[in-house]
Amino acid sequence: MDVPLDDIDNCRAAHARLAAALANIADERFHQPSALPDWTIGHVISHLARNAEAMCRRIEAAKRDDMAKQYLGGPAGRADEIEQGARRVPDKLRRDVGKWSRRLDDVFDNLPATAWARRVRTVAGGEHCIAQLPFRRWREVDVHMVDLGVATPAQWSQDFIDRALPRLVEGLRGRSDDRVLAAWLLGRGSQRGPCFSRADEIGETDLRQHTELLAVGKQVQIPA
Repeated sequence: MDVPLDDIDNCRAAHARLAAALANIADERFHQPSALPDWTIGHVISHLARNAEAMCRRIEAAKRDDMAKQYLGGPAGRADEIEQGARRVPDKLRRDVGKWSRRLDDVFDNLPATAWARRVRTVAGGEHCIAQLPFRRWREVDVHMVDLGVATPAQWSQDFIDRALPRLVEGLRGRSDDRVLAAWLLGRGSQRGPCFSRADEIGETDLRQHTELLAVGKQVQIPA
């Protein structure tokens, strides 16, 4: 399997954007609401740290021919870790996400070519090869920077859109009734559009609900 060099570079660049943005977020904002329901700025940053840590842990397990859980304790453990982390003082949160982002970059840089095809497991129970992780992390960071209020979708690169959008569109089918979805896309559906079931992953942000404004101008609930 080819080494995803472009995705590794884009992941590192996303980490650099995140670090620069966090340095400019005032400490008092960390306990203020983010764009995600029920999550503060601190929750989003805590999640980004645990997401990078989970990727490192799963890759190390895969190198041993093991299959580690994405988050210790599953969805409940994930939620607890994020909640506990969100209570940290801002400097500790910045250092936490910075440390794990840099460590993940190092893991990607030093992973043997033969290891990229090995499998890892998501919190939802699905599996995919390690080679998908650099893009998933890049996507995770760029999407959550919007939730942090330090970026907008208009700032997403065309490379990001070209990679993310086809998968998002493809994933709509199977999350709603086919006829309801087709009618909505053809302008014959309801004003709000179909009600989608939970996506496996947007980023790797399972088990949360987030409102996305689609390009067609209809507002629908896309759980992330």
